[in-house]
Amino acid sequence: MKVMSIIGAVTGAIFRLVAAVAVVYLIYWGAEVCYDYGYRIFTEPAVGSGEGRTVTVTVTESMSPLEIGELFEGRGLVRDAKLFALQYYLSEYTKDVGPGTFELSTAMTAEEMMAAMVVEQEEEEEEGDAKSAG
Repeated sequence: MKVMSIIGAVTGAIFRLVAAVAVVYLIYWGAEVCYDYGYRIFTEPAVGSGEGRTVTVTVTESMSPLEIGELFEGRGLVRDAKLFALQYYLSEYTKDVGPGTFELSTAMTAEEMMAAMVVEQEEEEEEGDAKSAG
């Protein structure tokens, strides 16, 4: 009887130790992933260097930031669609990026791409204002 209680106590201690190690590992892994994403939101470099490769993309009004990121990732403009969506939501361009066809480069950062998309939208509005005034 004493042997069984000793085996049960040792087994329980081993199980608690393994569970504690697993919890510590999961917390460490989660913190590492969060830190990596947090750091990359503000420091992610462009995919290409130099002049890069020009890519034409069409963004529709119904596309979410994640869908835009997936489009850009598929075209080689960004490395991570989810990171692009986070960058979008934390940028100053949240309400200004509009639909259209854009010439973007692999040498552009995500922020530069969003700025280029805003410029296109502003130009279209100015053209519309000029036509209605004339």
